[in-house]
Amino acid sequence: MIKYDYRNIGILMIGGSAGSLKVLFDLLPDLDEDLGFPIIIVVHRKAAADSQLESVFEKHTKLKVLEIEDKMSLEPNTIYLAPADYHVLLETPTELALDYSEKLHYSRPSIDVTFQSGAEMFGERVVAMLLSGANHDGAQGLKYIQSVGGLVIIQDPETAEVDFMPREAIAKVTADCIIKPTEMAKFINKLAKTANNK
Repeated sequence: MIKYDYRNIGILMIGGSAGSLKVLFDLLPDLDEDLGFPIIIVVHRKAAADSQLESVFEKHTKLKVLEIEDKMSLEPNTIYLAPADYHVLLETPTELALDYSEKLHYSRPSIDVTFQSGAEMFGERVVAMLLSGANHDGAQGLKYIQSVGGLVIIQDPETAEVDFMPREAIAKVTADCIIKPTEMAKFINKLAKTANNK
């Protein structure tokens, strides 16, 4: 049982790498339209590939989907997708920024960078979910989120196509919830209903 004040949720951030797109495509269709908070998705992408990922995501969800541009406003009930080859930062609680600094864990965008930035902006109001993947990215970001009182959700490694990333995270941080992909949409919708005090 998670003890958490869901009424203060400010943002949901989801990170993943190899094997995570299938998880996302399975959970997105079941998300409610009126979540009440934005979702930022950071998946490792090749710089010249996946240029149509935004339109693919749109086909899997009722929510608005935008690929992040520099200085883009952050609004509820919208999915923001990290572009290839840029780190995503939160400059304010309502504005996103892109950064081209060095790769972290051989990755740009880096999940750690975005998770930490979100934690700095939203503190205990941030929820982060880490999915399937093949490197260390995400674990440090989750540690930072937990240090400010945010909620840490990790995909059950037994259900991950590539289990290294969730196992690495579980080794470094005490997850508030270890979750199967089939449970994720229901969990997020319940989070939203409680946050909106419905």
